[in-house]
Amino acid sequence: MKLEDINKPSIFAELERKGKEIGFNMPSDLYIGSLLKNLITSKPNSNFLELGTGIGLSLSWMLSGMDSGSRMVSVDNDPKLIEIANSFFGNDQRLELICANGEEWIVQNDLKFDLIFADAWPGKYSLLDETLAMLNPGGFYMIDDMKEQPNWPDGHAEKANSLIEILDSRTDLVFTKLNWSTGVIIGTKLL
Repeated sequence: MKLEDINKPSIFAELERKGKEIGFNMPSDLYIGSLLKNLITSKPNSNFLELGTGIGLSLSWMLSGMDSGSRMVSVDNDPKLIEIANSFFGNDQRLELICANGEEWIVQNDLKFDLIFADAWPGKYSLLDETLAMLNPGGFYMIDDMKEQPNWPDGHAEKANSLIEILDSRTDLVFTKLNWSTGVIIGTKLL
C-alpha cells in the first residue's frame, strides 16, 4: 500500500458524481475525510456534529467511522444539498440531517458533542464560543481550509489569520495546526 492510497467510503464515488452533476464546487479533501474517520473511530458511543453538510462527502467518511451506538447531527442551510444528502444517507438511523441557518441552530441548542467538524462559516468564523461550549471535555474540534485557497475572496486570508490568533489565545483547548492538505486545525477540549 502506498501512502497516497486512501480507502474511500463505498458511497464516495456516487457522491462525487452527484457533485459534478449539480456543479457543487466545494468538495471535501480526501485526506480530511480520512482524518475525520480516524478521529470518529476513536470515540465509540459518542455524539458528533457537522456544521456544513454540503453534498455529504465528509459525512460519508464520518459515518463510515461511527459505531452503531454513536449519533451524528449534520446541519446545512441549503435545502437542495440536504435533500441530496438525505437521498444518500436518509436510511441511516444514526444520522439526523437538519436544514437550518447554522447560526440560529447553534444558538437554539445546548447539545453536547464529542467531535465537532465546523466546515461552514457558523461554528468557525461566527459563534465560535457558543460552538466550543457544545464540545464535551476530551472532545475534538476540527476545521479545515485554513491554508490560503485559490477561491478565497479578497480579505479572507486576514479572517483566517485572525481566527488562528483567537484559537491560539484560548486556554480551554489544546490545538494542533497541520500545514497539510487544505490546512487543518484540531483542538481537544481540556477536562
